[in-house]
Amino acid sequence: MPTLDSLEDLLKDELKDIYDAEKQLTKALPKLAKRATNRQLKAAFEEHLQQTQQHIDRLEEIFERLGMPARGKKCEGMQHLLAEGNDMISEAAEDGTRDAVMIAAAQKVEHYEIASYGTIRTWANLLDKTEIAVMLEDTLEEEKDTDQRLTAIAESFVNEAAAEEGGEAAEVRRSASRRHHRHMAADRGRTSPGPRSR
Repeated sequence: MPTLDSLEDLLKDELKDIYDAEKQLTKALPKLAKRATNRQLKAAFEEHLQQTQQHIDRLEEIFERLGMPARGKKCEGMQHLLAEGNDMISEAAEDGTRDAVMIAAAQKVEHYEIASYGTIRTWANLLDKTEIAVMLEDTLEEEKDTDQRLTAIAESFVNEAAAEEGGEAAEVRRSASRRHHRHMAADRGRTSPGPRSR
């Protein structure tokens, strides 16, 4: 089993990891807000950007309390989640579908952060760093609130709009196919030879 000293090392290491994750998120959220077409979703991304900056400020205060420089280490987990989300968003052709994909990508990020903050909050408590644990708990609850807000937006508006787009797109394809077949039949009729004269 790890000793308290090694657990403190783990806490510090994970703090640096989530600090970099939050920094990456401050660069990603403005792009999501810009691409969102649903007004409530755009507002949620913009407000979470402000909240993410508060999380960074809170982490910097924790670093100071621990006598650490406010410096992160590359969070590959967040890097991969954001890259995967960008790939999915770029493949979405319709506005409603793109909004639905952005919510899915953002919630994956939120779940990653919820897991990270829950872990380091628990470690801080075990190490009797109560004030730090309270600060991490505040951030954890804010991440949960954001996740729930995204779920509400998805279930109230966005997923339904995306589903309707899917139906409309299928009908457009069917209509185009019917027109194509009618034109082909008409062309065959025009080019077919008439009856031979005797």
